[in-house]
Amino acid sequence: MTSWERDYFVIQAHFVNCIRILKLKIMFDKLFEAQQKAQEIKTRLDNITVIGEAEAGKIRVTANANKEVKSIEIADELFSESKKEELEELLIVAVNKAISQAENISQSEMQAATQNMFGDLGSLFGNK
Repeated sequence: MTSWERDYFVIQAHFVNCIRILKLKIMFDKLFEAQQKAQEIKTRLDNITVIGEAEAGKIRVTANANKEVKSIEIADELFSESKKEELEELLIVAVNKAISQAENISQSEMQAATQNMFGDLGSLFGNK
C-alpha cells in the first residue's frame, strides 16, 4: 500500500466519522426541538377546557386538556335526593368523561407534533 493509498483510507475514515457526528448533532437538535414543542403543547393544552357531565348536567366536572380537574359543580337538588354512594358514582362518571376528552385532545396534539418532527428521522440513518 502506498503512502497515498494509506492517506486516502485515513481521510475516508475521518469523513465517515464526521458524517456520523453530523447525524448525531441533527438527532440532538431534533430532540431539543421536540422538548420545546412538548412544552408548547403543554401550554396550549393548559388553555383547552373540557367538560364531563353526569345525571343530565347536574354534576359537571371541568378540566383542562392536561387532565387537571379545575372545578366540580353539583346541583343543589342532588344533595337532597341522592345518597352519598350514588353521588360518588356520578362524580366518577363525570370526571372520567372529562379526562377522556382531555386524553383524546392530548393524543391528537402529540401525534401531530411528533409526526411533523420525527417523520423523516429514519432517513438520517439510511432507513428510507
